[in-house]
Order: sequence, then C-alpha cells, then structure tokens
Amino acid sequence: MWTGRRVESVDAYSGVLVSLDEAHLHSHSYRLLRRRPTADDLSEEDDGAAEDDVVKAVGGDDEGTAMLEMSAPEYSIEGLRKEVRRGGKGEKWTAYEMKSKLINKAIQDIGMGRYNWQMFVLCGFGWFADNLWMQGVSLTLPSLSAEFGVSEKSVRYTTSSLFVGLCFGSFFWGIGSDVMGRRIAFNVTLLITSVFGIASAYASSWGGVCVLYAAMGFGVGGNLPVDGALFLEFLPDASSSLLTLLSVWWPIGQLVSSLFAWYFISNWPADKGWRYFVVTIGIITFIMFIIRFFVFHLFESPKFLLSRGRQAEAVAVVHGIAYRNNRKTWLTEEILDAVVDDSVPRLPRRMSTTNIIKNRLASFSGDRIRPLFKSRKLGLATSLIWFCWATIGMGYPLFNAFLPQYLSHGGTGTTDGSSIAAELTSETYRNYAITSVVGVPGSLLAAYTVDMKSPFLGRRGTLAISTLVSAVFLFMFVQFGTSPGTQLAFSCVEAFSQNIMYGVLYAFTPEIFPAPVRGAGTGVASFLNRATGLVAPILAATIPGDGTTTPVYLSAALILAAFVGMCMIPIETRGRQRL
Repeated sequence: MWTGRRVESVDAYSGVLVSLDEAHLHSHSYRLLRRRPTADDLSEEDDGAAEDDVVKAVGGDDEGTAMLEMSAPEYSIEGLRKEVRRGGKGEKWTAYEMKSKLINKAIQDIGMGRYNWQMFVLCGFGWFADNLWMQGVSLTLPSLSAEFGVSEKSVRYTTSSLFVGLCFGSFFWGIGSDVMGRRIAFNVTLLITSVFGIASAYASSWGGVCVLYAAMGFGVGGNLPVDGALFLEFLPDASSSLLTLLSVWWPIGQLVSSLFAWYFISNWPADKGWRYFVVTIGIITFIMFIIRFFVFHLFESPKFLLSRGRQAEAVAVVHGIAYRNNRKTWLTEEILDAVVDDSVPRLPRRMSTTNIIKNRLASFSGDRIRPLFKSRKLGLATSLIWFCWATIGMGYPLFNAFLPQYLSHGGTGTTDGSSIAAELTSETYRNYAITSVVGVPGSLLAAYTVDMKSPFLGRRGTLAISTLVSAVFLFMFVQFGTSPGTQLAFSCVEAFSQNIMYGVLYAFTPEIFPAPVRGAGTGVASFLNRATGLVAPILAATIPGDGTTTPVYLSAALILAAFVGMCMIPIETRGRQRL
C-alpha cells in the first residue's frame, strides 16, 4: 500500500488492453446478453460456440444480432465522439467532461468486480466509524456527568466539542480531497480518529475529554464526504445504487457502539466503564486504518487525476481496475485525445512544484465554490441540498445525540441532574441496541428504491418520503411516547426512516456535483451539517424546561423543513452521467 505520490503506468498492467474492434465483445451490454441464457438454453457443447451461436441463444437472430450490430460502431472514434457530445440542445461540453464520460464508459464496461467490492467494504469503514463515534460520544454523556459532576443538561456541551472537530474536518478534508487527492484523506482520517479517540479515554477532566473529542472529530469528519466521493468515482453506472447501500455501514456502526456500551458501561463503575468502552472502539478504528493502509492497494481517483492534468495516470488506473477485476479495457490516451479533438480546449499540462503549491492554496478560495453555481439549475440544486443538510444537521442530533437520556426517563419527562447516570440501566442500553438493529434494513430498502422508475421513488422521492416519515414520528415520540414500550416503538421507526434518509442523502449529494468540485460541494454540505449540529447541543442545554420535549419538537420541525426543500430540488440523478 502507498499513500505518497506514485506515478501509475499502463506498463504495470499488461494483458488487459483490447482494440476498439474487439471492445464491444467486452462491453457491459454484451455481458448482459451473455447472461440471458438459462442453464437449459446452453449445453456444455455451447461453451466454445461461435459468436453467432451465442447471439441466437440469447435472443434469436433479429434481436441479438441487432443489439451487437448497434454496439460495434459505437466503439469507434467517430461513435465515441458522438456519444460524449450527446446532451442537451446547444450544450457545449468541456474536454474534461467529455473525457470523464469516456472514463465512465470504460469503468462501466469493466463492471463490478473484486476491486469495487473491496472499495465497498473499505469505504464502508468510514461510514461505520462516523456513527461508531457519533453514538459513542452520546453513550458516554451520562458517565461523564456522574464522574465529573456535570449536570445532565450541561454535559450536552460535550457533543458541541465533537461537532467543532466535525465541522473543521468535513470542510478541510472535503476540499482537500479535490486538492491533494482522495487517497491521502482516505488513509489519514481514520488514523487521526483512532489516535485521539483512544487518548480521550485517559483524560483527567471533563475539559480534557472535550478537547480530545474535538480532535477526534477532525478525523472522523472527513470520512463521509471523502469516502462517498471516492467510491462513486470507481462505481459503474449500472451499479450506482450501491452508493446508497454503502450507508448500511452507518447503522452497523451504531449497533456495535451500543453493544459495547451495553457491556462496558452497564457492568463497570461510571469512572471506568466509559473509558474501557472508548478504548475498545478506538482500537477497532485503528484496526480499520491498518487494513486500509497496509493491506489494501488503493488507486487514486481517475477523475481527480484527469482534473489535475495527469491523463496518463488516469488511464493507467482504469487499466489497474481491469487487471484487479480480471477484465479487459479498450481505453488509451490515444483514444482520449482522438475523441476530444483540437476544437476543444485542452486539459492543463503537468505544473511545476511551485505552481502546484500556488494552485493548492488558491483551491481553498471561492474559486472552488463558484462552479457549483455556474447555471441556474445547478445553483438552485446546490442551495437546496445545502439547506437540507443544514436543517437535518441540527434536527438529527437534537433527538439522536441525547436518545439514551430520553430513553432513561421512560416517558416520565423527569430529570435529576447527574443522577441520570444511575438510571441508565441495562434495559436502556438494550433498547438502544434494538433501535440500532432496526436501522440496518432501512439502508437495504433505500438501495432498492433509489433506482426504481417511479415518480414517487428514485433519489428524490425516496429521500422526501423517508424524511417526512421521520418528522411525523418525532412528533409522535413526544405526544404518545409515555411509556418505555411506546418510546422504543417510535424510536425504532425513527431509526428505520432516518437511515433511509441519510443513506439516500449521502448518495444523492455527490451525484449532483461535477467531479472537479465534487469534494468541495459535498465538503460544504457536510460542513453545514456539522456546523448546525454544533448548535444543537447548545440549544438542548439552554432551552428552558426539563429538556426532554422541546428539543424533540424542534428536531421534528427542522426535519419537516428539510422535506419541503427536498421536494423543490430540480435534479434527479437516477441514470445520469457522473462527470
């Protein structure tokens, strides 16, 4: 595994290149044709059959041959040239956008394979770590309150310190991934998270815990914007729903956190149980870093390399993916240059070290943000998606960050300062673990519905419906959650719908933005999410009253506002090219 600058070369992946004349025989559409026969349709003698026999078996002379005849001219310079220029009336594509389309097509033809599934697991580590620590911090609040003598409402400021780190982490790593590359952020974020997470278990004061939680948050804050963008850029278009399925790691992180908290915090004294718990999830995070850094051989994103003028390396990465997946590819530098002819402005050449440093500094300016508003449609979509992230960012932690405290009251609405730690029984942690389990199928359902061709589903429909359900059941939690049983039921529905909501939101957002500013767009969205999340614990700690009903009402209102914003987003990305 490497993390520094390594120049990829096609020479390292011999045997994967085929000519354009043979490219249609290794295309995504041809593989679909080959899969159509059943076991009874093709006998063992057909294994070595000529192409004509395969065509007859999969669809007859007319259908199968017609499809292959259509695909063959597509794989010519002129055919590819027409394809990458296809778009809206009068629309002009840049060289980067057209070459991105060719890379998309090449990755689609390679298809899902070993490398992509490895990425699914390792990018899933980032989602896992995010909720592992988000929920982990929430689960330590009662113990911190008991050990350091902090009131139940005041200890909620601990979550604010975490969100300070999350804010800076999401912004820095989101934009930094566009500047320094996805690979550096992919590795470093988990290392920072594990080191400072473990260190927080040895803090001798509440202030020390808060400082170390903030430093830990700086690392974990970069996981979702970076990992989601990186996975998306290696994902074939036909498998785009897997970006939504990636969110299944999020409730798993919550489940693991709740199970370890149930074991350690409920079985050890208040001043020891939370420390054992934090060290344990810190070690888990460090193991994930070890697997990423030393075991997995990560390629840099070809879209990032292309946007930095490193075309040869981008092509080499596509060859590397084909090599890992035991497939063939037709993509070469010569094809890229021939398809994008001299009438289109060229991509920038490799810059000197001085210019790279200047460019990196400039990349943190407004120049990274302005392209997100280059058209009215994209600007409106950007504004609305950021609004949704901001409102959900405040609404989600107002309920979820303090759910262990809400559950401990069993619907009575009574609090007694730091004595709440004693009320957090094994039953409370059991109920919290149950809500975590229920969230897992939510992510699975989201992955199924986001690609459905229905006016009420797809990306926007699934996102809006799940958000509305989430808002409704938050109101019901306060109105009718008068017993431990009803609270558990409503929190389970809430976990199910919110995992659908977040799963689609994290997949939908990077699909909206073009790759050169994808990290910036998702980074700002994540930053707004964390920044408003920073305000949530402050509100929860300062709102008059017992602090167990008003924060939930406010959470419901904010998520309802996000639902309205989602209905107004003018872009549906299902089946759309990701540039």
